[in-house]
Amino acid sequence: MLGYVTIGTKDMERASAFYDALLAEVGATALMDLGRIKFYGTGEGTMLAICIPFDEKEQAPGNGNMIAIPGGSREGVDKLYAKARELGATDEGEPGERMPVFYGGYVRDLDGNKICFFDMKV
Repeated sequence: MLGYVTIGTKDMERASAFYDALLAEVGATALMDLGRIKFYGTGEGTMLAICIPFDEKEQAPGNGNMIAIPGGSREGVDKLYAKARELGATDEGEPGERMPVFYGGYVRDLDGNKICFFDMKV
């Protein structure tokens, strides 16, 4: 249903280092790097792109916007959360069961974008 999701950054070099290391944990790599925008994926499914905003105005995370990255398991969620924190992300909610079918951990990346690492059994 989704092709890609784009989030803004103030500093491509810093954001690239963060997402290169973080997304490697789920087998994703940079599929396309055009300087001001960089697309990550596994070659199948939805991609995540980081970019300097096209209008060249200040990047700002949207209130209520969030990127959700599947962890594959509860252990995977814990691993991604720990890796993101190691890379400088700030805590928005440690991994835990949020409802009977949903286990998630939340961080904000270096630009303040909210990320959820999750495992859902429906």
